[in-house]
Amino acid sequence: MRVTESFDYVIVGAGTAGCVLANRLSADPKNSVLLLEAGGKDDWIWIHIPVGYLYCIGNRRTDWCYKTEPDPGLNGRSILYARGRVLGGSSSINAMLYLRGQARDYDEWARLTGDSRWSWQSVLPIFKQSEDHWRGADKFHGARGASASGDGVGHEWRVERQRLSWEILDAFRDAAAEAGIAKIDDFNRGENAGSSRFEVNQRRGVRVSASKAFLRPAMARANLTVLTNVQVKKLRLEGRCVLGVEFFQGHDEVFAAAKRETILAAGSIGSPQILQLSGIGPGAVLQQRGIPVVHDLPGVGENLQDHLQLRMAFKVKNVLTLNTMVNSWWGKVKMALEYALHRTGPLTMAPSQLGAFLKSDPSQPTPNLEFHVQPLSLDKFGDPLHPFPAFTASVCNLRPTSRGHIRIKSPDPRAYPAITLNYLSTPGDQRIAAQSLRVIRSIVTDTQAMKKYAPEEFLPGPSFQSEEELIKAAGNVGTTIFHPVGTCKMSRADDPTAVVDPNLKVRGIEHLRVIDASIMPTITSGNTNSPTVMIAERGGALIIGDR
Repeated sequence: MRVTESFDYVIVGAGTAGCVLANRLSADPKNSVLLLEAGGKDDWIWIHIPVGYLYCIGNRRTDWCYKTEPDPGLNGRSILYARGRVLGGSSSINAMLYLRGQARDYDEWARLTGDSRWSWQSVLPIFKQSEDHWRGADKFHGARGASASGDGVGHEWRVERQRLSWEILDAFRDAAAEAGIAKIDDFNRGENAGSSRFEVNQRRGVRVSASKAFLRPAMARANLTVLTNVQVKKLRLEGRCVLGVEFFQGHDEVFAAAKRETILAAGSIGSPQILQLSGIGPGAVLQQRGIPVVHDLPGVGENLQDHLQLRMAFKVKNVLTLNTMVNSWWGKVKMALEYALHRTGPLTMAPSQLGAFLKSDPSQPTPNLEFHVQPLSLDKFGDPLHPFPAFTASVCNLRPTSRGHIRIKSPDPRAYPAITLNYLSTPGDQRIAAQSLRVIRSIVTDTQAMKKYAPEEFLPGPSFQSEEELIKAAGNVGTTIFHPVGTCKMSRADDPTAVVDPNLKVRGIEHLRVIDASIMPTITSGNTNSPTVMIAERGGALIIGDR
């Protein structure tokens, strides 16, 4: 095995968290940092044009292209489970939606960990110090030039309004207002009840990934080394102390030593997989796969949470949708010209433009449903758009009680792990799924604002009416919204399923931290990318503070 030079810090994974960490740790020229990425460079044009997510997801050039285990909650279906495999990770292929979640999410983290540093009041300044918000700096947002006012440094994470509008989405928002869902202008103040257009991580119509925001500005530093197209084999340990990382680089096996710490930032699939391959995880699972048990840590790979998105689609009349434009030669030319000349129009589209947060029933303390409304429809991701005008209203349960797990299938690091979601496996999740579909139907079919467009439901179809039928329908139309979290859970020392402590150090192992979305004890009430930026900012500060 070839041995590289030693580094103070070795970071595994150049996704959202890894890019932030590489920037923050290499800011001190005394620190030597190695960043390892399984994918390649983010130099493909479709990464940067926002609508290019259609070409990046499901493409092995940029996506791991995982598949889930057949899921009883999805009526036995296995689905694509996209995770970024490129510099920037999932931030290079995702929806670009900027959402923090609710204040109660972080207050719950503080309760579960016994550490107030994870409360909303403590993490809000961390969100602000990364953010470059189009509104400018205020009580809830940060912006470039705000450092002198105490907002911190950085402000690389650009947040803007989307650069297009659709009549059908405006009508849906009016309909939601008829149904009692207030119009608001900001989802990111700790309370997100209401409807608004989603803000996005873009700069003038071009995607801003974590690679572009955080990694590229640091690449010129002599103390930062970035290696792409490398596959991590395992952590090298001496007893229960991590010495560094073994990985494949081409046909070579290489070892990189970490003099201070090794940091797993490989995400909710990759981080538990690497831990298990290294002998850290549930002892019975490791023994079944022929992995010598170094540390029996039952929570590694468990507690997997995700937002299941239920898609309802409606044919409409008297209005333009993306279906119409894409299926027209002139429509395609018009979209291309608008983007080339002005960086506006449908090519700047995030997958969803309009959002809404509401309660499935009055017993919920805060909104537990998130709507994503889109001026398009298709049978499933990767299929062509339908040849008729239509829109999609999707909804997800923000706080599912179903739990899945990640478990290696083989000691071969190149073999994908088993991803078991267990969607809709609890009565509460099933009940909320049925309620969610009824809420969408009510907004679309029982309001004056939508009557002009004569909406006609065709997915899942009006034949599903009873609760039992709607649960079956949810299994038919449900799919991931790509928010896996929780597989290396942060919790108290007395929690037997805890993987990391509130300092993000792996319990029972020296010189090892996990810093990515896998440490979330519970999923946030919204999209998970920007909370991952916050976790990496907090993790980097903890490392620097320890040094």
